[in-house]
Amino acid sequence: MAELNRRKFLTYVGTGITAMAVASSGLGALAPRAEANGKQAASHLFGFKRKVSGLNFTPIKPTDKDDLVLPNGFRYDVIASYGDVINKKGDTFGYNNDFTLYFPINNSSDRGLLWVNHEYTSDLWVTGKKGINGKYTKDQIQKLLYNQGGSIIEVYRDENGQWKMDKNSKYARRITGLTPMKLTGPAKGSQAVGNANTVQGTFANCSGGMTLWNTVLSAEENYESTCEDASLNETHYGWIVEIDPFNEKFEPRKHTALGRFHHENSAMGLANDGRVVVYMGDDKTDACVYKFISKNKYVPSRKQANSDLLAEGTLYAANMKKGQWVALTIEAVREKAKGKPELLGKFKTQADVLVNAHEAAILLGATPTDRPEDVEISPFDKTVFIAHTNNSNHGNIHGHITRFVEANDDLGSLTFDFEIFAAGGRQSGFSAPDNLTFDSEGNLWTVTDISSSSLNKGVHSTFKNNGVFVIPSMGKNQGEAFQFASAPVEAELTGPSFTKDETTLFLSVQHPGEGTVDKNKPTSMWPHRKGDNQPRPSVVAITGFKY
Repeated sequence: MAELNRRKFLTYVGTGITAMAVASSGLGALAPRAEANGKQAASHLFGFKRKVSGLNFTPIKPTDKDDLVLPNGFRYDVIASYGDVINKKGDTFGYNNDFTLYFPINNSSDRGLLWVNHEYTSDLWVTGKKGINGKYTKDQIQKLLYNQGGSIIEVYRDENGQWKMDKNSKYARRITGLTPMKLTGPAKGSQAVGNANTVQGTFANCSGGMTLWNTVLSAEENYESTCEDASLNETHYGWIVEIDPFNEKFEPRKHTALGRFHHENSAMGLANDGRVVVYMGDDKTDACVYKFISKNKYVPSRKQANSDLLAEGTLYAANMKKGQWVALTIEAVREKAKGKPELLGKFKTQADVLVNAHEAAILLGATPTDRPEDVEISPFDKTVFIAHTNNSNHGNIHGHITRFVEANDDLGSLTFDFEIFAAGGRQSGFSAPDNLTFDSEGNLWTVTDISSSSLNKGVHSTFKNNGVFVIPSMGKNQGEAFQFASAPVEAELTGPSFTKDETTLFLSVQHPGEGTVDKNKPTSMWPHRKGDNQPRPSVVAITGFKY
């Protein structure tokens, strides 16, 4: 076997905690096992055998071109852009699209529903500037709230292979900052949320995930500014929101048992005993990694009724020094707060713990980390990948991807080990990893989130624009990053998701031309639509993957 460098060695996890234990005995015994396990897993991943994504492309080089640049043989179709009408009612596609998730109609990879998050708006292009008093008008607040949340659009591939939006869809609708939502779990109706049982809307929707019962989990992230501008109660935001794209009668709900913080995403799996597990990242510097374990077990025949599993269970935060998941309970918090009247006054009930999850996690010894954004569960060996985007306060300028290995390969375990799977920087070709997804060949797809103010400057110069990178998690190229796409000027690529047969990759192009200060001099005009006068965040479909 060829000699392996340390970076490749760090990616050889193989079959989980067992493989990590074997690592001390030498690389030769470990690597072939990892490859064999990967091939076996790929044959049944997600219940289908077809796998066409992989590494069947010639990696592109970094570029600062004002376009979505792809490898030779690939193309993109712009499906929906900010302001486009999405249905017969005249609803329009929101701003700054992020997370995408494809739901096939009749099991088709050519027609389905696409859920798209909308994270935040722009004074320049959406609401207009605040008045002299530093506040938005009532009409501006309506625009602010309407253009966040999410869009449900119906998409299809026509006879020429082009992806389009069906504006006559019976399913297409908007979920916005104005949509009524119910609360579930311990904080529902509590003093911690102002005794509310229902709240107004969702916004600051960053990434998310899919439930085992075919609904969306959308993550509310940086909610503070919208709350302030719209005079809304902050405790009603910063939650995980569940929506059923096919069923408008399924009332959108915020699951308080999953905790309130700057949610980047959610990733759902099953513990070995059948309980539901949800992993989540808190996207801010010195924040923690969380997981929720339901009290009761998942029953497939209950379908969407399984939603009640997210109303009762235990929220944990990771103590990485000890390799332990710390339960965030009112009993533990009050025990730790003894002799501290201010904390005892703040934490009186479990609802208080959930509303102030970050403070409770730090108090109980959870590890502050470097902006844990997306968290994904490997479908091959159930290891858990976490994109730590960066933390300049700690000198972690380019970020890294961490891999948790749960004890006994059980997502319900309360102990784990971990490793650095891949580190950003010149040596790897990427910086600031963000959203993650897997394909059926064990490749981890990641997008990058270099801030617009840092792009093409200083130590970020070599990376050019933000991009999409493919990192094999097994095989001879484990841990090596290959660039698949480059974003338009000042844009961020977000929310990668595949159709079931992996012939199409959906992707959001967020905030192109974000640095524009003068409407007459935009820094980007992507997607370069004829007759357009501004850059528009858009969701695209990328094709060219071969069988």
